[in-house]
Amino acid sequence: MLASKYSIHDLSRCQGDANENLARFNMPLELGIALALRLVERDERAQHDWFLLVPRGHSYQKFVSDLAGFDPCQHDGTVETAVPAVMSWLATRPDSIVVPTPASVLACLPAFEITVELTQAQWHGQLPWVNLLGIAHRIAKRLQVG
Repeated sequence: MLASKYSIHDLSRCQGDANENLARFNMPLELGIALALRLVERDERAQHDWFLLVPRGHSYQKFVSDLAGFDPCQHDGTVETAVPAVMSWLATRPDSIVVPTPASVLACLPAFEITVELTQAQWHGQLPWVNLLGIAHRIAKRLQVG
């Protein structure tokens, strides 16, 4: 996160599971780090920027009440509602480029997922990040998304 200009955080996975009903709080922790990064950087052009997603009706205020002054974007837990929210936010960043529509990205998703699954198998579950980015780029070009 330190080398990234942006970070996106989704608090929808902050629920207990399994027998012990223990919640994973990685996302709230990472959001806290993102908030701190923004506060410590004095140069506004270099400040870390973050985006927060929460599921509709989620009681995140109960375990992260300090977020009361922020306005997180709500989604219903589906890719169809999360993708437009994230893309809309990215399109409003000061250095944004022309982005494809959420509909075109969602149309690419099945081909991307199939290709990633097949390539992941070839790498025995250790797919390098650069390969994942290459897959995304090829799918986007083929479907004329970006």
